[in-house]
Amino acid sequence: MTFEFKKLDLDTLPSDVGMPPYDRKALKPRIAHIGFGAFARAHVAMHLHETLAAAGGDWGMRVVELFGTSDLFDKLAENDYLYTLVETADEGTNTRLLGAVCETQHIARDGVEVLINGLAEEQLKIISLTVTEKGYCVKNGQLDIDNGWIKEDLASPSTPKTAIGLIVAGLAKRRALGNGPVTVMSCDNLPNNGVLCGIAVREFAAKVDAELAAWIEENVSFPSTMVDRIVPALTDESRDLIRESLGGQIDLNGIVCEPFRQWVIEDNFKAGRPKWELAGAQIVPDVEPFEEMKLRTLNGSHSFLAYLGFLAGKETIADCAADPVFFAEARKLMVDEQLPTLDVPDDVDLEAYADSLLKRYSNSKLKHRTWQIASDGTQKMPQRWLNSVKYHIAHGSDYRHLVLGIGGWMNYIQANRNGESYEVTDPMKDQLAEIVASHKTDRTVYVNTLLALESVFPSELVGNDEFNQAVHKAYAAVADKGAAQAVADLAS
Repeated sequence: MTFEFKKLDLDTLPSDVGMPPYDRKALKPRIAHIGFGAFARAHVAMHLHETLAAAGGDWGMRVVELFGTSDLFDKLAENDYLYTLVETADEGTNTRLLGAVCETQHIARDGVEVLINGLAEEQLKIISLTVTEKGYCVKNGQLDIDNGWIKEDLASPSTPKTAIGLIVAGLAKRRALGNGPVTVMSCDNLPNNGVLCGIAVREFAAKVDAELAAWIEENVSFPSTMVDRIVPALTDESRDLIRESLGGQIDLNGIVCEPFRQWVIEDNFKAGRPKWELAGAQIVPDVEPFEEMKLRTLNGSHSFLAYLGFLAGKETIADCAADPVFFAEARKLMVDEQLPTLDVPDDVDLEAYADSLLKRYSNSKLKHRTWQIASDGTQKMPQRWLNSVKYHIAHGSDYRHLVLGIGGWMNYIQANRNGESYEVTDPMKDQLAEIVASHKTDRTVYVNTLLALESVFPSELVGNDEFNQAVHKAYAAVADKGAAQAVADLAS
């Protein structure tokens, strides 16, 4: 379905559509956000919007893109940088126009030099980014110098194509101009995101200019953050919801999400920050306990439901939650196998947190596709499942839900659901496809070949006989009985 774009007519919007209550003319691009996808619009920019609504000020956001065309940015500019956020649940919807964005830059439209100069501007105090796990180009805790994009950027650092290369080029220009310290803040869903972002930036800079690397060490901070909000990819149904919420008008930059949101931010800023706590953000000295809680419980159970639910014919997380068996086993995964591995502040009620997640999963208005969540499994499994498996092996405790998830993934990457083919999205998809084509007829060789992927499965697990046998058994259970029966068998 396609929609014809027309500029929003603010005067004819329904009366229940919220408008920015602050002076948008006062905004300056003091934050540059790289990667203005659905999550950035529904979470990072939304928190800034609510901060401005509470306290006013001039903390505006410039949004920056390195890929695709500038069409959506051009439409955003035509609407005076306003866009629609629809929060939806079974209880109802809440629609607002968000106004924290005040400028756009797109490499295809403006050229890379404009983007570099933008990061060097004196009034800019924060560079934030949502570029997904693979956008950091980190492998085994270090900058992946074998990455093709990184190789190109290192060969030509003045014309970067990656977010890391762009940030380093911007910091080099900032240093040359004497424009002072700045904070680089990752808002992506990966553990120790600030640490990893800092590693990538520092190691890239060291290969370009040792003096620049030393300046970055003194003048740039990399706070970690934990982000949580379910923001499904747009569908025709969600686009219709946006249009209906706007009284029939169309906003191509609009986004639909759940009402819940959480943002935990490490208090580590070199040049000031907005008062995000006014919008509900938690500013803490250490983010790690919160991010581990979210990654293992929410993201870990999401992946469990994504692989096994998709293979069982369930198209959305809400479909999984509506099935009493999947609902119960997802809760057991969280409470019995993930929560014991966590070390969180004493005032956090972990079982209540798990129950709140299941309530969110049951939101039938939110069409969060299992296929979407199943992407990039080789990058997601280590932090979502495998660290917990290590804990259970060390403590002699049960991890059958976790290992069935691994078995589900090994079946999922074969791209065959009862004769129906589908695309497997993963940074290692070519290598995975080769393994499937070469070995899937011999189960033992197939599973062992996947377990030999060193960037996914740590050697301490692969060398453990108990784990190996459990994975082989889980793979066979899904392959022979089907995902639905394999999940049902967990209850026995």
